[in-house]
Amino acid sequence: MLKSRNILITGATDGLGFELAKAYASRGHRVVATGRQLLTNDLDFFGSPNIAYIRADQSEPEAAARAIAQAMEKFEWGSIDLAILNAATGWTGHPADETPEQIDHQIAINLTAPVLIAKAIAPLLFAAQGQLAMIGSTAANGQAQFATYAATKAGLEGFVRSLREEWRNKTHVQIIHPGPTRTKMHAKAGLKTGMVRMFFMSTKRAVRAIQRSIRNRDGKRVLSRAYGWSSIFSSAKEGEL
Repeated sequence: MLKSRNILITGATDGLGFELAKAYASRGHRVVATGRQLLTNDLDFFGSPNIAYIRADQSEPEAAARAIAQAMEKFEWGSIDLAILNAATGWTGHPADETPEQIDHQIAINLTAPVLIAKAIAPLLFAAQGQLAMIGSTAANGQAQFATYAATKAGLEGFVRSLREEWRNKTHVQIIHPGPTRTKMHAKAGLKTGMVRMFFMSTKRAVRAIQRSIRNRDGKRVLSRAYGWSSIFSSAKEGEL
């Protein structure tokens, strides 16, 4: 019988985070989902009694990390088996047109908040010898019209590489870089994808690939339709989640 795990997922009110929360909850795991929205009824929104929602707006990184830490105490979670830090935002356009506010907003949500949240939940991850999975992006290699977004994802990968060494033998740290996926992310960033969108990964298929990478405990994985949906850069298979 599958053991029920404690799973934290940020950015879970839409896209990959929403589908990941539902997928893990459907297997009997206990999920704490976060987002910036105010929800009046967790069950109506997610459709699962296994998902508890807390508001944690990552545009205010310190407050978001504090809200998550307080929620762990409220739910009496003495450990976290898996944390998927997925929340992100973007802006598209020529870098010269990007305002300081737009730059700061992306850095706060995509980089500063994950760093502070990882720090806040570290003792709970260590208690379970759990897993920390950061959701990056193939844009980390550089992407026209997404300069700051790409920079934040590259910074996140650098943080993961360092954290993997710092936390060796305490918790497993990995980064997963999805390619273009059919979520609302591009529209929110102001990008009109047109017919190209039909070639993006479906959200459900991307979620399955992310779960597979987590099960395999890959150090780094890039998910790309061009490579049969996933190209493995490093992998150390241990355990199941």
